[in-house]
Amino acid sequence: MTIDKDRNFDDLADKFARKIYGGLKGDIRLAVIWRDLLAVVPAIEGQTPLRILDVGGGLGQFTLRLAGLGHSLIYSDLSQNMLSQTQQQAEAQGLQSRIQWLQCPYQELQSHLADEQGFDLVLCHAVAEWLAEPHKLVDGLKPFLKPDGKLSLTYYNQHSLVYRNLIRGNFKMLDNKFIAHPGSLTPGKPLDPGEVSQWVANAGLSISQSSGIRVFHDYVSEQRGGHAVDQSVIAMELKYSLLEPYKWLGRYIHLLISAKD
Repeated sequence: MTIDKDRNFDDLADKFARKIYGGLKGDIRLAVIWRDLLAVVPAIEGQTPLRILDVGGGLGQFTLRLAGLGHSLIYSDLSQNMLSQTQQQAEAQGLQSRIQWLQCPYQELQSHLADEQGFDLVLCHAVAEWLAEPHKLVDGLKPFLKPDGKLSLTYYNQHSLVYRNLIRGNFKMLDNKFIAHPGSLTPGKPLDPGEVSQWVANAGLSISQSSGIRVFHDYVSEQRGGHAVDQSVIAMELKYSLLEPYKWLGRYIHLLISAKD
């Protein structure tokens, strides 16, 4: 599918909150990414808070959690609606003083952050698959990293889309270019993990960890046994999110990316 412009979520913010983060799908996503982030986000007792940039921050779950730990953040999103909802949550939680706000496309961040000396951590979750030119994203984010900084990147996995259609018998869909409905939360540009890995290498960066997000949940057509218990599902998703070959069936892939040694 050809996307001629980056997707603005102003019209989908409420649906996104309800359909994704209002249920188990969102809980699994948060659990896997948060588990991975805690490996690179230390407790700040007696330490200088991290400087963190959240690109395409959406409803701000990670901005708010990290600010709640005492870190300093810049939140950015193309959607004013998403930003406004996150600001309301930050105010309600007393976190406004730890967060700066930018409403702009990621391509304009350098003009807004010209005085920044780089970030310890850059977050960019579920953004690439909504861009007109996703292949430019990793290279575009690299300038914001400190030499020892980390990039946390998630993207919609093309392998998962193919496998799901195979399971459902949607063989004809696999013979044609994928076209997402304009009002759907299904991203219009699923990405091949090998291609994304090449973008990382081309940017002079390296992948230090990879995890799958929802490696089995989205394939379940009939709830049985542990499927009926949310905490059991999350526990198994966390376990298999790190294991070969299961993690590569994740609906999304999470990468922790760092500068090469």
